[in-house]
Amino acid sequence: MTYTVVLKPHAFQALKRLPLEVRKRLQPAMDALADAPRPPGVKKLSNSQDIYRVRVEDYRIIYEIQDAVLRVLIIEVGHRREVYRR
Repeated sequence: MTYTVVLKPHAFQALKRLPLEVRKRLQPAMDALADAPRPPGVKKLSNSQDIYRVRVEDYRIIYEIQDAVLRVLIIEVGHRREVYRR
């Protein structure tokens, strides 16, 4: 079962603002969410139902899994000191 990975407009803009070398490290992690939306090391955020985060060095990918429609919605991408503030 393959999920569709979709970025919210805000997450897409945040990803575009990151340096190229950071985007190259984040892209494989985002692509891997299509095959395994709950990979080893994923953490469920404590104040939500279906929102998870994946760590890629100092950066985080915050996303929601929508199992009914087989979609992974990326909500936020950014450095760990900034991503949880929004």
